Amino acid sequence: MKGIQNLILVGPMGSGKSVVGRQLALALRRPFIDCDTELEKRIGADIRFIFDKEGEAGFRIRERELISELLDRRGIILSTGGGAVLLEENRRRLREGGLVIYLQTSIEQQLARVRQGERRPLLAEAADLPTRLAELMAQRAPLYEEVAARTILTDGHQVREVVDRILTQLPAD
Repeated sequence: MKGIQNLILVGPMGSGKSVVGRQLALALRRPFIDCDTELEKRIGADIRFIFDKEGEAGFRIRERELISELLDRRGIILSTGGGAVLLEENRRRLREGGLVIYLQTSIEQQLARVRQGERRPLLAEAADLPTRLAELMAQRAPLYEEVAARTILTDGHQVREVVDRILTQLPAD
């Protein structure tokens, strides 16, 4: 594990990136950073507010700058936002920045984990949540696959099981 500079979790909302990332960081004794939480802390406002004031394009610019900065660090566990893979520059930085793990989940599992609400601006106005999640997945799944060195299915698995599966797939050194 020493040879891997950073572990980066990508995947759709509701795939468990934040909770798995926290547990993975504890298991590996590494710092954990959640991109969305870090962005909110730095700006002093929640993601919904950023979307309302700057639109998705403005949010993506801020996200891109943060990802670039964070991936200059070494030895972190990084959980990205679900749309971080949308920008080619982010995909390049993610691939170069460490071992990327795609936490893959189904629409059904997302529905069980995600609630329409203020913290998820891309879902807040959705009239049909399953359709909206399917649209996002259709757009993003190929991009998650493009950047990922490993894919872990999270459906039906407890957090500890997902963490254990990740740990067994890390290169030994």
